[in-house]
Amino acid sequence: MQRTAVIGVGHLGQQHARIQAALAAQGLSQFTSVCDIDSERVNKVANEWCANPTTDWRTLIGKVDAVSLAVPTESHCEIACGLLAAGIHVLVEKPISRTIEEADRMIAAGTEGGAILQVGHAERFNPALVALRPHVHNPVYFEIHRVGQFTARSLDIDVVLDLMIHDLDIVQWLVGEDVECIGLHAVGIPILTDRVDAANARLEFATGAVANITASRVGTETIRKMRFFQPRDYIVVDYLTNHASISNLAPSAASPWPGVRTQILEVENVEPLRAEIESFLQAAANGSRPVVSGEDGRRALALALRTLDQIHSHTAKSGVSAFLKNA
Repeated sequence: MQRTAVIGVGHLGQQHARIQAALAAQGLSQFTSVCDIDSERVNKVANEWCANPTTDWRTLIGKVDAVSLAVPTESHCEIACGLLAAGIHVLVEKPISRTIEEADRMIAAGTEGGAILQVGHAERFNPALVALRPHVHNPVYFEIHRVGQFTARSLDIDVVLDLMIHDLDIVQWLVGEDVECIGLHAVGIPILTDRVDAANARLEFATGAVANITASRVGTETIRKMRFFQPRDYIVVDYLTNHASISNLAPSAASPWPGVRTQILEVENVEPLRAEIESFLQAAANGSRPVVSGEDGRRALALALRTLDQIHSHTAKSGVSAFLKNA
């Protein structure tokens, strides 16, 4: 039975701890430890889930087999490399790292240590998308909106790496992971912080597919919707309500003109983060390729960084760059 731990028990890390404890209660693993540099917080979470607290992730080496890593992005590479090289499997929250060089180091550390590296792109486990995936073939045009209300979380990164990266990953996955993005135009602006808070990107792929993606973390409501077209189909996904539907033309018995038929897909009610963690532990136990590998996370990061480069080029022209950090 795998011994598990959670490193970083802020908002998202606490959800990892909750699920890891639940899986252990079912006898699927042994949840042993939580780690955070905030001693008060780590003691509270450890007490809640009957785990051992520590403020130093290095003390976990030799004591655990698999960890959820939910620390700020700037610490992903250092901690993940240390664990992976020691043979400990790592589920790291997205984005995989700050830079491509760091992502490559993490992937190499996993290979060196014979350990699984999975990246936390949880939308791949959204039940609506899971139900839809077998019906996707040759998507042509995407219109995607991901809007959230402002919070004080994840302000160490831009909205592209915070929110839009989910959709960059999904679009690449649906279009084809080996299909090149041959054109990209993006704009963005700081609103409440000194980083990009709202952005729009238009991507064109070698297959001819086009994706228009809007992301904002300063909205007045929460929106997580994707609509796209493929030959003969119009598809809608609402990540919040777990809705997925496919509309297409169907012959009508009462008329020579075809009618429109909408199929609402049957969706299993599963928490995406739990499905993600279960998938990770299964890959770690079997030594199989994870659903979202380090290479997948690297590919999403590369497209996100390319998007940010385009945004910074645009802000330099518009004069907005003076308000941006690290523009």
